[in-house]
Amino acid sequence: MVTSRRKDMDNIGIGKYIKKLRLEQSMTQQELANKLNISFQAISKWETGETLPDISIILDLCDILNITADMLLNGGAILTKKRKLLAVSDVIAGFESIGNVKKYFGSSSTFYKGMVEGINKAMNFDLEESLEKYREVLYAEVLIQGMLYDNRVVNIDDVKSNFKNKKMIGEIEKYINRTKELV
Repeated sequence: MVTSRRKDMDNIGIGKYIKKLRLEQSMTQQELANKLNISFQAISKWETGETLPDISIILDLCDILNITADMLLNGGAILTKKRKLLAVSDVIAGFESIGNVKKYFGSSSTFYKGMVEGINKAMNFDLEESLEKYREVLYAEVLIQGMLYDNRVVNIDDVKSNFKNKKMIGEIEKYINRTKELV
């Protein structure tokens, strides 16, 4: 689901780092792919900087390579930044704002259509369908991206009070615990 990139993320540097670690473990692309249940072509695309690992497998990749997500996403460098809270209510308000653009400007307005098309293209999914059917998944995706890419902190009690889906809570909690290790 995640295909967007941060402006300052070095895909080539990340790819070289993945390749270096894989080779240090005397692992082929196919062997790494098998451990992650993906194709070796995906590994090749990461290592050339064409794409980045999907957010859903970053923690497993880090476990296999014996690194932290921070190290992976920074091509081996450990960056320390001040961490800022990302509240679930802010994520919900953000998605409500999208609905307000549709409500006030109309679903056929250039602004709304352009916004939705941009999100669909960057994220490689249908925003309107996802908002209708998978709202909590979208919220979780934003929270996890915030933790992984923007060094944000998410409070598990905030998550538990705003999410109904136990699986989503568990996934978010896994990332919360993993990012705590980076501090």
